[in-house]
Amino acid sequence: MKLEHYFKLLFAALPVLLFPVYVQAQQSGNIRGVITDDTGLYVPGATVLIDDLNKGTVTDLDGDFVFVDVSAGTHTLSVHYLGYQAITREIEVTPGKTVSMEISLTEENTELDEVVLTGYGFGSQAKALNTQKNRQNITNIISADQMGKFPDANIGDAIKRVPGITMKIDQGEARDIIIRGLAPQLNSVTLNGTRIPSAEGDNRNVQMDLIPSDMIQTVEVSKAVTPDMDADALGGSVNLVTRSAPGDFRLSATAGSGINTITDKRILNGSFLLGDRSKNQKFGWMLSASVNDNDFGSDNVEAEWSDELEYNNGDEDNLELAGVHPYASKVEVRKYLVQRIRRSISANFEYNFNADNSIYFKSMYNWRDDRENRYTSTTEILDGEDIGPADFEVDTGNNLVRFPVEGERSLKGGVDSRRGKSRRLEEQRMQNYTLGGDHLMGKIKLDWMTAYSEARERKPQERGYAFVSDPYTVENGLNTRKPVHRALTSLSATDYAFDSFGEETSEARERDINAFINAEIPADFFGYGSGTVKFGVRGRFKDKSNTLELAGYNPEFDLETMADTDLVHYNDNDFLAGKQYVPGTFTAATYLGALQFSDASLFEKEDLEGDYLGENFKVKENVVAGYIMANQKLSDKLSLLAGVRVENTWVESEGNEVVLDEEGEFAGSNTLSDKNNYVNILPGLHFRYNVNDNTVLRLAWTNTLSRPNYIDLAPYEQIVREDEEVFLGNPDLEPTTSMNFDFMGEHYFRSVGIVSGGVFYKDLKDFVYTFVTEDEATGYKRFQPLNGDKAGIFGLEAAFQRQLDFLPGFGRNLGIYLNYTYIEANAKGVTNEDGDERGDLDLPGSAPHMFNGSLSYSGKKIGARISANYSGAYLDELGGDSFEDRYYDQQFFLDFNASLTINKNLRIYADVNNITNQPLRFYQGVKNRTMQMEYYGRRITFGIKYDLF
Repeated sequence: MKLEHYFKLLFAALPVLLFPVYVQAQQSGNIRGVITDDTGLYVPGATVLIDDLNKGTVTDLDGDFVFVDVSAGTHTLSVHYLGYQAITREIEVTPGKTVSMEISLTEENTELDEVVLTGYGFGSQAKALNTQKNRQNITNIISADQMGKFPDANIGDAIKRVPGITMKIDQGEARDIIIRGLAPQLNSVTLNGTRIPSAEGDNRNVQMDLIPSDMIQTVEVSKAVTPDMDADALGGSVNLVTRSAPGDFRLSATAGSGINTITDKRILNGSFLLGDRSKNQKFGWMLSASVNDNDFGSDNVEAEWSDELEYNNGDEDNLELAGVHPYASKVEVRKYLVQRIRRSISANFEYNFNADNSIYFKSMYNWRDDRENRYTSTTEILDGEDIGPADFEVDTGNNLVRFPVEGERSLKGGVDSRRGKSRRLEEQRMQNYTLGGDHLMGKIKLDWMTAYSEARERKPQERGYAFVSDPYTVENGLNTRKPVHRALTSLSATDYAFDSFGEETSEARERDINAFINAEIPADFFGYGSGTVKFGVRGRFKDKSNTLELAGYNPEFDLETMADTDLVHYNDNDFLAGKQYVPGTFTAATYLGALQFSDASLFEKEDLEGDYLGENFKVKENVVAGYIMANQKLSDKLSLLAGVRVENTWVESEGNEVVLDEEGEFAGSNTLSDKNNYVNILPGLHFRYNVNDNTVLRLAWTNTLSRPNYIDLAPYEQIVREDEEVFLGNPDLEPTTSMNFDFMGEHYFRSVGIVSGGVFYKDLKDFVYTFVTEDEATGYKRFQPLNGDKAGIFGLEAAFQRQLDFLPGFGRNLGIYLNYTYIEANAKGVTNEDGDERGDLDLPGSAPHMFNGSLSYSGKKIGARISANYSGAYLDELGGDSFEDRYYDQQFFLDFNASLTINKNLRIYADVNNITNQPLRFYQGVKNRTMQMEYYGRRITFGIKYDLF
């Protein structure tokens, strides 16, 4: 019998299996409650005890708690919460009934020389730490107000403050998340427990810069997943929780502006949230929205490196090959001008029918438009047949100091339209709609959810041009950190002849439909008053597609050189990468955008099928999973969560094979398809030992997996003739699996803070890497994903966070936030282009050092924070050998933010990001060999925040 039939049988049998439990429950009762603070906001992570029965539970993110199977009669409840006064309440339980209660906690204010620390995130920090403290698994929790203490506009920038996390940057913003040294596609990102689809075409990466930080109520980073969570989270799982309906009326708004120093252009941002609950407390709602309009840019230099020089010694069929010191064979100087508009809206509703039954609906729509012009000045060494012995010079140190190049001026732009505005328009959309419910059926706690999610990236009518020069000679700069080609002759617009016009439209789309049902029943196996068994099933049905169309346009009118077009000049001396880089003169984006490519009398269209068909693919992936787990107290101090998860995966993929004729021209394509199916059994154990009320030790053994990128699963073959490269998919890829061991110790300060430390180890099998070899048919370089053998990751984590209230005088107003992570990773079973196994190899994506630090001042009126974020250099992508390996360089960000409280509702704020002007930098093989350096300048914002509760 197929595995999915077992799941269907289990689902159908649930009512029968649970009926005896339901009947027995009529002899006892249930308690359901909600806990709020003295401002009416929900309190997550509070410990709730029935003292006389030795039963305990913890409130969820909405402050709710439930006790089932409580004996009839009067009982005493006590609530304990770091930073708040303990409270006790008596309650009467009736057989077969659920009694409801509301409890409000009062904050234990910390007096600092007549200054009360209640205004700068004290309460939110307490909530996050209490939730983290009472979780069974190893988790980091960040609350909305805590995120607001840092100057982070998107959720990616906010998450990089968490121990063990580093982010890959795109246009100065944190986009791709790396958890504990594992690449973005190996981690899970969910929204309200639902997997977020990827808007990019070829991978599973979730674009963290798509979601504004002020749209999220809580971030949960689970570093050791439990059996009731999706298992495709090799590094960890990040759950973004949107704002739920408040206990009573709430209104909050933010308005701000700012400036980007690289462009001297403005920043506009605003947000609001509005929510309320009906008088009978049954219906609640929350609406929130955010918009950020950022007009910025970047200064970029990229280089390709070689340690060989081909030249023609009189026989074009047998070129000479000279070995030289590594030199930049190609240099690009790029000027980016970008307008990024990020919009987000969320609408959440809930309805409580009675104390036993409630339903909810949550939705979120994120919409980001990037309008970009990329002006590029390129110099690239000529092909070997065009270089003679007298055309280059090698000095006595074997440095190539002079050689001939071809110059090119190009632009990435778009059509002149209301939305495009002659810029390349990249539209990214991510939407999620979730309907779920929570029910009490006697002793049975039942919850269910169904969700639809979709992500899309569309680039309509992306346009480009290229003008090329005749060959000329350059001097090769010998400073490999600042690669440059110095022209020995000056060139003007008339020296660049027309080469090509092109237009491309692409769309990547991923849709995800999933549903689950869980049941939890009391089961105290060891007689310590608390214990449950939980089981459930989940189905996730996903499809991914990428479509691309590309055409060239040849003008029917006279167009000789770049001088025949409208020109723009980028000749300023303040290029952030260095004064030696001058992008130069280009055809204006408005000229390109206004061209009427659709007019056949002006342009001849050429469909470039051979250049794009191989990138079009479709993948369907269905996952059906089931699990069972028991959460038991083994003693007064020791508890265990043990369980197993089974996931069955079906994959169907379709791609294209591009066929070339004997002359290397496009001759057609073949559609290829493939199917695959596999099952993963994933057990897990989580031990938790309470040394005392504020000190916790955790030990976990878990098993996780990561499915290959979509493009890697597609059976395609794409030939890039210009670069002499062939790219192939591999439908036979196995998922990467990992056995994980974690130990963590945490001590929580009553004054609200934490000191923690831990170690972890991950034993990976079948990790995916790109195998590079030579294609026998064409002689081109061939790239194909393969499974490596195994990899190991060992890591250390430490964190310290607290208010320095033990210091005298001014020092008591200071707070410290510190965390550090060390990672050592190695990989085996990787083959180079010569067929030899590479040894002593790091696992791509594993930064060895990660550090966060901040020093804050919290006063009655003024709050301020200086924040630092550092990650060490790491291997980003494997090449054909060590010379071609690409590394992501170390980065250090320094930010500052401050606020002034006018009254209890109104606050003024100011933020400064990237004070150090930290660039994005890649290097090839060795640290001094720059592949890319991209500078963004500083960003300064300011505004007002208004809160009415």
